[in-house]
Formats: sequence, C-alpha cells, structure tokens
Amino acid sequence: MTSRIPGLFITGTDTGAGKSYLTAALAAAMVASNIDVVVRKPLLTGLDDAATDGTWLDHDLLSAAVDGAESAEVISPVRFGPAVSPHLAAEQAGAVIDVPAITQGLRELAGSDGRTLLVEGIGGLLVPITRSDSVADLAVALGFPVVIAARPGLGTISHCLLTLEAARARGLDVRAVVFGPWPQAPSEIESDNLKTVAELGNVTVATLPAVNAITHAGFAQAGKQLPLAEILAG
Repeated sequence: MTSRIPGLFITGTDTGAGKSYLTAALAAAMVASNIDVVVRKPLLTGLDDAATDGTWLDHDLLSAAVDGAESAEVISPVRFGPAVSPHLAAEQAGAVIDVPAITQGLRELAGSDGRTLLVEGIGGLLVPITRSDSVADLAVALGFPVVIAARPGLGTISHCLLTLEAARARGLDVRAVVFGPWPQAPSEIESDNLKTVAELGNVTVATLPAVNAITHAGFAQAGKQLPLAEILAG
C-alpha cells in the first residue's frame, strides 16, 4: 500500500480526546506498511506536567511510535511549560508564535522524498494558536485531509458533530472519526454513539483500542484496526 496524499491533519473533539495516541497509531501502522512517514506536533504545551508527575508527553509518544527515528524535540519545535492554550502560553512567556513560519515549514516537509506528513494539532479544532489564528486556520492553510480523535462515551455525539460541522464549513476533507480507547466489551451507549455519529455525521467512524505499550510495536498493534487505506486514499 502506498500513500497518495502528502499529509494528514489529526485534530480532536477536545483536549485529551486521544489525538496523540491516534497520531502515534497511524504513524506506527504506516511504518509497518512500509509507508515513509514523518510526524510533527508543531505546538506543545504542558511540559511542566511531566516534570511533576512523570506522565508521557505527546511528543514523546510520537517519537516512540516512529521507533525513535525523530527526537521529541524535532517533532515538537515550539514548546511551553504551562498546560494552557498556546496563545496564552506564548503570552505568559513573552513569546510570539509565528504561524506563517510554522505553516511554511510543514509545507516544505509534506510530500518531500515521497513521505507522508502527519500533523497533530493542539486541543480542539477551534483552539486559538494566537489571538488571530486557530488550529482550524492551520489545518486549512495546510489543506490536508483530516482525522478526528474522539472519546467513545457520553457526550461525544455533540462534540463529534460540532467538530465535523466546523471542519466542513471550512472546506476540510474529514476522512474519519476515531473513537478511543475503544473497550473490548463496549457498552450500549458506546456502541450507539459509534452508529449515531456515523449516520448523522455521514462519516466513517473507526475505533482504536487501548495501547498496551508505549513502543512502536505497541502503537502498530493498536493501529491495525484503523482503516488506513481509506484514510490515505487520494
């Protein structure tokens, strides 16, 4: 299987909806399918959390997914300590986030040497990067197809449909909504959420199981359930 698109943009219905696990699973599954992939999460906040509680940060997960082929620091070049929206984190740090420069750098990576670029956003689609630029603006500027990470439980129907509406209103091509972590024995609510989002959202809804190990193999195993060919189709 070969990819016929230069990149994918992975967003979520909210903060903590599973974007990094989904991006990591996509990347690992692509590597396992002999697709040359490069991963970026250009903006990262919350570095302070790892310093206090030892949790895995998003760029560490993504580096593990590609088996260390790229360092966490290369994957996420713009990083801030507080776990807040990037526009606020930059203001607190006295920094300026150069969205055009970020966009240009990602464009230069996309499709180079036949690679597929996976770009993970930050928070939900309408999270502000600056006071005048949102995650959605970055996605539109890149023009990649979009995959949406979502929680499987109560409340996800509205979150998914709102995100789909916002994405499509901006002309973005949504390839799939992915529920995760998907339980081995889903509840009636979870099963109905999948069916309802697929029907009302007119979208492919896939599932991602819990990742058993923060390694390339662990993410690749989880990523086997993703409809990779459909997501990557031109």
